[in-house]
Amino acid sequence: MQPPRALWVPFPLGRPLGKPADPAFQINVILAALALLHRDRGPVLEDFPHDVPTLEATEAAACPVSFAAIPEQENSWQARLSNELTILQPWYELSLRRRNGRTLAGVSKETPQENIQTLATLLDEHKTPGDISWLKPAVEDIKAFYYEALTAQPGEYDSDALQHVFWQESSFGEAILVLHDIFDSAPDVQS
Repeated sequence: MQPPRALWVPFPLGRPLGKPADPAFQINVILAALALLHRDRGPVLEDFPHDVPTLEATEAAACPVSFAAIPEQENSWQARLSNELTILQPWYELSLRRRNGRTLAGVSKETPQENIQTLATLLDEHKTPGDISWLKPAVEDIKAFYYEALTAQPGEYDSDALQHVFWQESSFGEAILVLHDIFDSAPDVQS
């Protein structure tokens, strides 16, 4: 986007001002962003120097989405990823309503559902995509879909909790890692 001034914040997706219900911290974020207007010249990209205040163990709720084990006969990537997307779809739609239809998904020409089907087929066939330019926008769209769905759920989540759910508990996080291994072992793919 190349804004003339931007404050980079290390907060989870959907939490641009940090922890909800912490007005003192949120005011500091806003004041830091407004202070960038006093710079003589742009562009300015500055890091916010503080992370979100740590949540008390009693405050942090467990993620209400449970990625249940798929029965053995349905253990294909097609079944696993389709099932997971179906579980997250209502949460994603809720996140869209809360943000008046705004989403970070949409970089790819295809929908997240179409991209997940294509990715699942590649993984089931243990192949790399023929058109590599499709991959990055597709993965970014699916990732945005997941994070927006996860942040729409009740509870307060820090970035570590969201990262854990995405990379350690979701089939899509596992799929990205498996795809990396496929690329790594493919003789016809150049770095």
